[in-house]
Amino acid sequence: MPKRALITGITGQDGSYLAELLLSKGYEVHGLRRRSSSFTTQRIDHLLNDFRHDNDARLFLEYGDLADATSLVKLLYRLQPDEIYNLGAQSHVHISFEIPEYTADVTAVGCARILEAVRETGIKTRFYQASSSEMFGSTPPPQNENSRFHPRSPYACAKVFAYNLTVNYRESYDMFACNGILFNHESPRRGENFVTRKITRAIAQIKRGLQDKLYLGNLAARRDWGYAPEYVEAMWQMLQQDAPDDYVIATGQSHSVQEFLSAAFESAGLEWQKYVEIDPQYYRPAEVNDLIGDASKANKILGWQPATLFPELVHILVDGDIKLLDSQLARGEEFAARNF
Repeated sequence: MPKRALITGITGQDGSYLAELLLSKGYEVHGLRRRSSSFTTQRIDHLLNDFRHDNDARLFLEYGDLADATSLVKLLYRLQPDEIYNLGAQSHVHISFEIPEYTADVTAVGCARILEAVRETGIKTRFYQASSSEMFGSTPPPQNENSRFHPRSPYACAKVFAYNLTVNYRESYDMFACNGILFNHESPRRGENFVTRKITRAIAQIKRGLQDKLYLGNLAARRDWGYAPEYVEAMWQMLQQDAPDDYVIATGQSHSVQEFLSAAFESAGLEWQKYVEIDPQYYRPAEVNDLIGDASKANKILGWQPATLFPELVHILVDGDIKLLDSQLARGEEFAARNF
């Protein structure tokens, strides 16, 4: 029998890459999705068959919600998954200041609901919690598994709660539960309102004459940026170990938003100063200045290390958005510049 995995947040960037990885390893994969009046499966459409009628299908979508404990308990009773990857969250930092209650309910209490569902059903499963480098906040870099948390946003506070609860359930109920403290990781599937995609999407539209201005906030913030497909490999590796533990996943290199901006525009043969304006409405109420991850523990125990570093990552993102826009224009789609 193939292993069975449940992924919350399967329609997001990480969920889609993780689904690809697990399917390539022979898993049966079930993804949690919220009810919506529109289709939100664009990132996994290439993986989906008619799973309701195809006897050979190995990817299935299940209706449920991290805000609905009953749906989670019923789902776990029915699926009995070998592995659970909790990637679902309200994951946009800036937006979390505007909707802190919802962010806490889904990102923090959602983790509590699924851990309690595991305990209630009594299933023997391995649990992965998607933790975040944002939890470190203003803690001086480099940050590792022993660094203190100083969250600087409602999103980061919610992630700290979920992190600690995962450790608590591991210690209290002998659960195989791991935290992956992932630093920023990007890809062409990144959400368009995250700063990297906002930049590269704008570059594509500027190149094609569809946009003439890009509005950004703090250009001095520094982040440790890696490549998302490599980071989901680390998620899987954590659940294959003999004992559960927590791991930082990062490149160990830090670059400012301005460095990313400059490299991305240069990759497309453009000068960013001609197109970029600073808009204070994009500043956070509390900033996180510098995040640099120390992934030496993951390297030693998991054998994981990043292969795609900053220059190549920037090229992948810029090239991906230019190709995407060109394919959309070829299909006759219309576009308007969007600044989130």
